[in-house]
Amino acid sequence: MYCYDYPRPSVTVDIVLLLDALPCPQVLLVRRKNPPFRNLWALPGGFLEMDESLQESALRELHEETGISDVKLTQIGAFGNPNRDPRGRVITIAYLGIVKSEQQKAVAGSDASEVAWFSTSDLPELAFDHNDILKKALKELK
Repeated sequence: MYCYDYPRPSVTVDIVLLLDALPCPQVLLVRRKNPPFRNLWALPGGFLEMDESLQESALRELHEETGISDVKLTQIGAFGNPNRDPRGRVITIAYLGIVKSEQQKAVAGSDASEVAWFSTSDLPELAFDHNDILKKALKELK
């Protein structure tokens, strides 16, 4: 195995899944089952596996944590504040997806103890830098 001269960060994906409810969209959040930020709400997401693309990782994580699949996801940016994750240097690639109301059935799985839709105008406290990611996604909609 090659030894690198520089430390390598971990890579994650986070998904902003919006319900096309008007006048204010709703976002799907998961309650974290594990540390860090245990019991806080967060966007669905997780670590990239070595043999998958970023898009594949986002679709897999969304399905593992919410049971939702067959969603078109669009990459909206990278977030890499050095202190965004207390576990170490983690860079996340964020995705945005929009579903119709009839597709809204979500079920908590893997790292989530609960899953729920929240109005983007009345959010609980979010883990990591997920407020920043959500703001970017809502800006992308405009």
